[in-house]
Amino acid sequence: MTDTPVILWLRRDLRLADHPAMTEAAKSGRPVIPVFIYDDVFETYGACPKWRQGLAIEHFAAVLEGIGSKLILRRGDALEVLQALIAETGAGAVYWSRAYDPAAIARDTAVKAALKDMDVEAKSFTGHLLFEPWTVETKTGTFYKVFTPMWKMVRGRELAAELPAVDALTAPSDWPASDDLADWAMGAAMDRGADVVGKYVVVGEDAASQRLATFIRHKIDDYKAARDEMAMEGTSGLSENLTYGEISPRKCWHAGWRALNDGKEGAETFLKELVWREFAYQLAYHTPRIVDQNWKEEWDAFPWKDDERAAEIKAWKQGRTGVQLVDAAMREMYVTGYMHNRGRMIVASYLTKHLMTHWKVGQAWFDDCLIDWDPASNAMGWQWTAGSGPDASPYFRVFNPDTQAEKFDKNRTYRARYLGELFKNHEARAEEYYDAIPRSWGLSLQDRYPAPVVGLSEGRERALAAYKDR
Repeated sequence: MTDTPVILWLRRDLRLADHPAMTEAAKSGRPVIPVFIYDDVFETYGACPKWRQGLAIEHFAAVLEGIGSKLILRRGDALEVLQALIAETGAGAVYWSRAYDPAAIARDTAVKAALKDMDVEAKSFTGHLLFEPWTVETKTGTFYKVFTPMWKMVRGRELAAELPAVDALTAPSDWPASDDLADWAMGAAMDRGADVVGKYVVVGEDAASQRLATFIRHKIDDYKAARDEMAMEGTSGLSENLTYGEISPRKCWHAGWRALNDGKEGAETFLKELVWREFAYQLAYHTPRIVDQNWKEEWDAFPWKDDERAAEIKAWKQGRTGVQLVDAAMREMYVTGYMHNRGRMIVASYLTKHLMTHWKVGQAWFDDCLIDWDPASNAMGWQWTAGSGPDASPYFRVFNPDTQAEKFDKNRTYRARYLGELFKNHEARAEEYYDAIPRSWGLSLQDRYPAPVVGLSEGRERALAAYKDR
């Protein structure tokens, strides 16, 4: 068994550094066969995440070739693909990085059990979290339902240093056949939008590491305040790379602590944001219903609308609600594949409260449109804003987009960046919006900017009345 190959099943861990599963496979001295499987779980990804994953796969395949290895691509049921590869290669082990969302857990549990029944070594390793969900508990042995106590608990935890990059993998004597990535057509659903969004993505481990270094060197000191300024690039941007495992959260954590120890004022806020992501996975692991049901069951009877044919919902999706900050944020997403975090809160509040629309409508739309889509963070973010989730925004917190604009886009720079029909001094991104959106929307720069689909005061009062009566 010491000479049989190890199949390294890659998923959201497309990097060489701080990769426990890859490190263990390399240390074994056995031939290593890296494989990415386009399986049923991956098939559920939305248009933009699937396209961006394709870019990550293409890039990492080249990286592996640079260390004398190769990435094998296969499509189908994960277990069936792995069984076929074992039969073809004589592999005696399968290693992978753990995932923590419900769909991935169900798949991985079944795969591990089946492989063990075949007397194949099946080993999973720490995945894309700092703290695995079962290792973070309250004093009474339960999981955290409120963020701040969890932050206080993990803040002082020691984490091992990140692992060095793997610089070589032993190749098998014969490589199994691989699919052609182009045949997967992973960008098909993006259509022309891929050409627009493609200018804004930052792909690969080296680029992610440079992004972190630039943030630590130039931005983290001002991060606490700058991250809310919507026209500034005051955030790290690392959510994109964390999503595809192009950088490890542990690398980010240690960089943040070094900055904190160097007196960088915004470092603790950055560390809290990393733990907020952990909090989302705590909830997805311990209460998996959060990804597709109201976390608080008493919200099941709340009178949200969910008819996606409704004119108000269509206007929200198109970035044509007549509320400037809401529309600018939605258009940012179509142009860049990303939306400023404050923008996410504002558009979610507007949809679920002013428009009284179910959070699942917004969740599904973000699932389709964000390059940094994450199943746990997206679900928790929407339920936090809507009020149906744990540690949620109170029902009476209804973001006023106009007030938010006065605070966080004082000079109207962000709005002018994306609202071309309203601002003569608009940036190029405002016109790129029309190149990115579906042709079926039939929109152009010559269209008149719309009147608000609902008055902000009217929408707020309607929401508060419904929330009080729930």
